[in-house]
Amino acid sequence: MYKHLTIAAAAVAVIAAAPAKAPTEIGSAYDIRMTSIDGKPLPLSKYKGQVMMVVNTASFCGFTPQYEALQKVHETYKAKGFTVLGVPSGDFKGQEFGSNKEIAEFCESKFGIRFPLTEKAKVTGPQAAPFYTWAATKLGADNVPKWNFHKYLVGRDGQLIAAFGTRIKPDAPEVMAAIEKALAAKRG
Repeated sequence: MYKHLTIAAAAVAVIAAAPAKAPTEIGSAYDIRMTSIDGKPLPLSKYKGQVMMVVNTASFCGFTPQYEALQKVHETYKAKGFTVLGVPSGDFKGQEFGSNKEIAEFCESKFGIRFPLTEKAKVTGPQAAPFYTWAATKLGADNVPKWNFHKYLVGRDGQLIAAFGTRIKPDAPEVMAAIEKALAAKRG
């Protein structure tokens, strides 16, 4: 009897220690779960069939004014099935508030942000949020965030379409063209 309990306990320990899905096991962005800035679950499957722009943001960066263009692009295409998803991060020189509450208040009061925000998260390295580890696996090291306001475009099928670096503004012609092309794609 005790032998069976020991085997069962060992099996439970192995199952409990099993890692979360590896980035290579994620089929699409819709398989990823994040947490919203107010602490509620935010499964990306909520946006299934839509086009998303996922952006790592920061409140104290020289590129922080991009929030204005992000909000404008979000509003311009929202009715067509598009959303911006901001991922606040302090990965680059700690240029983000310490608490989610401070981030949310800043985004709303300073820029009138109405698009969804996740909780503050890592976007680089081994502790990066699952979306970012998946994106790095899919698009390679050349397309990972090297600074704040790196933009990923996700198609209606949940697959990554493109990455746009920090210096490329959210309303740059090449970004707008990519969004419009993605929105024109057949719904999955």
